[in-house]
Amino acid sequence: MELEDQWWKGQVAADIYQALRYKELKLPSYKGQSPQLNLRRYFADLIAIISNRFQLCPTARHLAVYLLDLFMDRYDVTVQQLHMVSLSCLVLACKFEEREDRVPKLETLNGLGCMSSMNLVLTRQGLLHMELLLLETFNWNLYLPTAAHFIDYYLSIAVLAGDLHDGWPMASLEKTKLYMNKYADYFLEVSLQDHFFLCFTPSLVAAACLSASRLILHLSPSWPPRLQCLTGYPWENLMPCVEKLLIAHDSDLKEANKQKCQQQQQQQGQTAFHSSGQQATVTQYLQLPSMQYPQKAANHRSGSYLSHSTSSLQGPNGPQHSATQAAATSTESKPSVPSRSYPVSMHYSYTAPCYDA
Repeated sequence: MELEDQWWKGQVAADIYQALRYKELKLPSYKGQSPQLNLRRYFADLIAIISNRFQLCPTARHLAVYLLDLFMDRYDVTVQQLHMVSLSCLVLACKFEEREDRVPKLETLNGLGCMSSMNLVLTRQGLLHMELLLLETFNWNLYLPTAAHFIDYYLSIAVLAGDLHDGWPMASLEKTKLYMNKYADYFLEVSLQDHFFLCFTPSLVAAACLSASRLILHLSPSWPPRLQCLTGYPWENLMPCVEKLLIAHDSDLKEANKQKCQQQQQQQGQTAFHSSGQQATVTQYLQLPSMQYPQKAANHRSGSYLSHSTSSLQGPNGPQHSATQAAATSTESKPSVPSRSYPVSMHYSYTAPCYDA
C-alpha cells in the first residue's frame, strides 16, 4: 500500500484510517488448516530476520507474513517449496510497501546464509512464477491491512502530558513516549509469532499492543477514553488479545532472568537456578510487582532478530531460533518496586512515588 511517510500526521489521516478499517472488514478468511502449521513459526522468523537484514519497513514484514499465512492455509506444499513461498511473499510485500530501490534483489537473496545452508537457489523464472501464483491466489489484491498499518496512527496519541505514571505526573514526557514506542514495537512483533492473533482484526491487535504497553509502563488511565474513542475498542474487547501478549512478555522475561542467572552462576560457580516454569494468566500477570523503566529501552522482537545472522537459522528439522529466544537473550531484567501491581482500572486508587527521569 503506497502511503506517504508519516501519513498519520497529515490532514487526511482520519480518511486513510477509515479506509483501512473498512478494508480490514473484507480481509480473506483464515481457517488455520495448513498441514505445515507447525512450521509456521520458523518461516515467520525467517521473514523477520531477512527483513531486518535489509532494514525493511514493519508493514512490509507484516504483510509478507500475512501473505504466507493465507497461502499456507490454501495449499499443501513441501518444506523446500515453503522457502520459495516465504521469500516470494517478502519480495511481493516489498514491491507493494517499499520503494523500488529497497526491494531485495535476486542475487542478494541467493547470497543469504539460510539459502546456502538449505542448498536452495532462486531463479528469476521461478521467483516470477511464484509471485504470479501468489497474485492469482489473492486475486491481485495486496491491499491487506495488518496491525503494523494501524499502530502509528494509534501511537500519535498513546501518551499525552495528562497521563500519570504510578499515580504521579510523568517526569519526562519524551522519555515515556520513547518507551511506549519500544514496547509497542515489541508487542507488534509478538503478534507475528502465533497464528492465534489472526482471529482478531488487525486494528484490534494494534490497539491491544498499546494497551499492553501502557500496563507494562504503569500509565494511567490504563486504557484512556481518548484511545477507546480513536480505536473504537473498549477494554473488554481487548482483554483476550492483551492477555496473550502479556503471557508472551512474561515468558520472555522469565527466560531472560533464567539465562542471566545461569550466566552469573557460570562466572561465580554458584548453584543452579530453578525457575517456576509457570505461565501467568492475565489476572496473575497484572498482580506481578510493578516495574520501573529499565535503564535501557525495552528490547523488542524486531530488534532481537538483529542478534542472529541469517546463516544461524537452521531448517525446520533443526533447532529453531524463535523470537522469544532471541528477545530473551538480549532482554535485561527490569528492577521492580515491591508491593505494586499493574493497574487494570481506568484510574488509580492509590499513590506511588515518582520514578526517576
